[in-house]
Amino acid sequence: MDPAAPKKKRVQSVLFMCNFNAVRSLAAEAIARHYFGKSIYVQSAGVRSGEPADPFMIAALDEIGIDAGRHRPRTLEQLEEWEGVNFDLIVTLAPEAHHAALELTRTLAADVEYWPTPDPTVLQEGSREQRLDGYRDVRDGLTYRIKSRLKS
Repeated sequence: MDPAAPKKKRVQSVLFMCNFNAVRSLAAEAIARHYFGKSIYVQSAGVRSGEPADPFMIAALDEIGIDAGRHRPRTLEQLEEWEGVNFDLIVTLAPEAHHAALELTRTLAADVEYWPTPDPTVLQEGSREQRLDGYRDVRDGLTYRIKSRLKS
């Protein structure tokens, strides 16, 4: 590690954002809660509403012992109404979410990080197992990044 690089302060609260809070940010929230839920406050939200939690992502998380079956997608607007938006770190997983987070942080003191994450829902062809592989790739990539970024 570069000794001249600024040390990142320990994250105490994190918000994961994507388009609908039904696939990528749902997975990121579930994974972060699984590994860091006792020490870090974790939430997720989407820019838009309308999509139910994706059963393929629920299945991919279930394979590694993470139960996200009770997740109900919510928008950033709903999250603001329910509890306000007060996070140390906002991680965006899609371009639209990143733009929304940058708008939001004009008035908030939160760090924003963009983790470009593929949308596995675009894979509409192939067997169930082939489609599930796309979700597993997203799950595994998010798990790696979350563990690396949030460990203290």
